[in-house]
Amino acid sequence: MIEELVIRDLGVIAEATLPLGPGFTAVTGETGAGKTMVVTALGLLLGDRADAGTVRLGQPQSSVEGRWVIDPNGLVAERVREAGGDLDGPELILGRTVSSEGRSRAVVGGRSAPAGVLSDLRSALVVVHGQSDQVRLRSAVAQRDALDRFAGPELTEVLGLYQHAFHRWQANQLELDRLAAERDLREREADELRVALALIETVAPQPGEETELTERAERLGNLEELRLGAAQARELLSAEENPDDAPDVIALLEGARRALDRVALHDPALPPLTEAIANAGFVVSDIAAQLSTYLAGVDVDGARELEIVQERRAELAALARKYPGGIDEAIEFLDTGSIRLLELDGDSERIDTLGADAAADYVLVTTLAEQLTALRESAATSLGALVTAELAALAMPDASLVVEIEGRDDVTSTGNDLVKILLQPHAGAEPRPLGRGASGGELSRVMLAIEVVINATDPVPTFVFDEVDAGVGGAAAIEIGRRLARLAETAQVIVVTHLAQVAAFAGNHLSVVKDSDGSVTASSVRQLIGDDRAAEMARLLSGLPDSKSGLEHARELMALAQRVEIC
Repeated sequence: MIEELVIRDLGVIAEATLPLGPGFTAVTGETGAGKTMVVTALGLLLGDRADAGTVRLGQPQSSVEGRWVIDPNGLVAERVREAGGDLDGPELILGRTVSSEGRSRAVVGGRSAPAGVLSDLRSALVVVHGQSDQVRLRSAVAQRDALDRFAGPELTEVLGLYQHAFHRWQANQLELDRLAAERDLREREADELRVALALIETVAPQPGEETELTERAERLGNLEELRLGAAQARELLSAEENPDDAPDVIALLEGARRALDRVALHDPALPPLTEAIANAGFVVSDIAAQLSTYLAGVDVDGARELEIVQERRAELAALARKYPGGIDEAIEFLDTGSIRLLELDGDSERIDTLGADAAADYVLVTTLAEQLTALRESAATSLGALVTAELAALAMPDASLVVEIEGRDDVTSTGNDLVKILLQPHAGAEPRPLGRGASGGELSRVMLAIEVVINATDPVPTFVFDEVDAGVGGAAAIEIGRRLARLAETAQVIVVTHLAQVAAFAGNHLSVVKDSDGSVTASSVRQLIGDDRAAEMARLLSGLPDSKSGLEHARELMALAQRVEIC
């Protein structure tokens, strides 16, 4: 329930505070005073699209703030906390600002939040009806929604199960259709993958193999040079096989050691040098031994091995040319391609599984659709009868509401039912669609009657009606006021109206008052009681707030409304 609404710089309203509270609140005022801005303000708090054109001329921004009383443990409170907001006991504050550049900012429970959060809260807080809703009521979607709301929790539960099964069936069927359509392409891809993977597996490349083969080829191609170089180096270090040649390094080092050894006793500085030369001889001897071992392992006849290495290198090069990243990419492709081939080879099994799942889900969808149809048909009979009774009380005694359910050829996310709400203006007449069989005033009464009936099974905390009484007058207007008062017994009702017959039934009467200083027009809101309310009622009736007869008529109408409401 909305306790209070504060509006600043919205349209022609400079600043206004609307005390609302429980029961029936009527909002009246002269044409152009800004009554509709009250509904616009509520719309902004409920996530409507921000429009810079609604910002009061010359002001940087407009703002709206609403104070709600809600269940602190309910779904609305839970959603507010999810958005980062908080409550002050049962009190929830919602706010919205709109700049003159069109930027919008929402506040939920003291925290900034996306406007989408306000939209999420909308259906749980307020139902807004305006003249545009009369047009919407003519659509099949709105008519089905109205019937489903009336059908209550049982249909809501079945509809939830149905939609879950429907979306799963649709997803599986789409995947199945895609796989079937791409089957030939996928088979060709699988064949190409098998050929490519077979080639890689035949070549069996190893990481780093190309580098290793290059090094081996370099060695094998220069074996004779390697042998000669190593032999010459060994002979220079140790000429054991040619003792008559010039002394080698080992012999020279030994001669140097002996020369120092002969005189080392005469100078303590020489023994360390003698030992160093001896160690050098040992190192050179070790190197000579290693060269001998190397020479023993050099295969002068390595031509066959070189041929094998070159053949392997050519094989790898041919494979590398097939992949931009060379052998490394080929090795990686062996893994990724194998996984992809498993996926492709599993298509047949996947198609069979999807086909079975889709078939099972379709059976479930049709079964649940039949349950939805049965529930809607039962609800349609009751809705038609109850709304017809309400229409009789709304000065349409001969009219009947007929709710028909027609089957569709296809299934949709809401079932396979086409709901039609028809109006039979009098007995014996052919029921006609609301768009063709009802005037604007009749549509207003039909919409109100439907809302009164639905509220018994699907209650909403707050209803807002923007000139729901358009095109209505006289006794019909009184009955609309009476029905709004009845609806206000179980919900908060806020009505923007231009009819005294409707405003008379309100327990809280607010008037949007227009002032003018010659340049800027501003509107404010006053709560009317006593003589002020009688004057406003007289203005609504006759256009003359000070008319004696108008005032008498206004007081008579308010007294009548109190007696009727009590009854």
